[in-house]
Amino acid sequence: MEFNCSSPTTIPVVSTFASPFDTSAAVNGSDSTSTRKPISLWPGMYHSPVTNALWEAKSQIFERLLDPPKDAPPQSELLTKTPSQSRTSILYNLSSDYILREQYRDPWNEVRIGKLLEDLDALAGTISVKHCSDDDSTTRPLLLVTASVDKIVLKKPISVDIDLKIVGSVIWVGRSSIEIQLEVIQSTKENSDVSDSVALTANFIFVARDSKTGKAAPVNRLSPETEREKFLFEEAEARSKLRKRKRVDRREFEHGEINRLEALLAEGRIFCDMPALADRDSILLKDTHLENALICQPQQRNIHGRIFGGFLMHRAFELAFSTAYAFAGLVPCFLEVDHVDFLRP
Repeated sequence: MEFNCSSPTTIPVVSTFASPFDTSAAVNGSDSTSTRKPISLWPGMYHSPVTNALWEAKSQIFERLLDPPKDAPPQSELLTKTPSQSRTSILYNLSSDYILREQYRDPWNEVRIGKLLEDLDALAGTISVKHCSDDDSTTRPLLLVTASVDKIVLKKPISVDIDLKIVGSVIWVGRSSIEIQLEVIQSTKENSDVSDSVALTANFIFVARDSKTGKAAPVNRLSPETEREKFLFEEAEARSKLRKRKRVDRREFEHGEINRLEALLAEGRIFCDMPALADRDSILLKDTHLENALICQPQQRNIHGRIFGGFLMHRAFELAFSTAYAFAGLVPCFLEVDHVDFLRP
């Protein structure tokens, strides 16, 4: 992804511990309009600082989504936009903002990946809104939801003491789906090369629904400008075709795995039927089981009134980390998330 584009939107992130009931002073130097926001999006209370920063940057779009005109017609004419029009970056001043640094620090002095996943989903949502917006307040906005995450890959550890940047843009669109690529960048004095500074990559797929009918809705077209953007578009197009093919071939794939599953089950039966003959270096899958029961409160909702997808990924990651830690007895090193699917709201 090319980051040296002409003036991309950069959103600075600061620590956000401010009382939502204090209307005498502005939040982060902006005008005091916090009383107009839903309580779940007041700064520093329930969401990460990034969610608040994204709210401040795109307040007009979000307010329109929260209170669309009654009986507004759908968008009648699709626009053609470029990746640069949706490109957005977030800057974490971790080196100078102590409170922000403490909000993201893990026990090993690195950035909490689970909290970062929440931010990635929030940023991807904002980018999708920017691409699908038609700048017409008389039409009803689309309902944009996270359908899946194609892959998340950690390329190197992310220090909590060095400034961090997330850059993302739309790289591909279908009829009603959008793929957004995000890159987490952390540079050091010894490493100034942009490609070597990329610490994490993620590809989010969003789908558009008509906010009134709930059916799939067409989205604005995408026109890549640079060779890099064309390459990313073609790659995403190939991934989309592969996902469709996998859905069709799923039954055949499952039948092809029957022999392998039977072998694994046979090994497990030895533990149950004849534990004295079982391999001492093996453990039953059920003995690694951990779970969390969460009652999600209204504060965990997104702007559409549903549970925030980033919140779910955050909790799922930390549960997976705990499960791996308990199983191995050592600190696990996160490498990648292969695929995440949101099957229903």
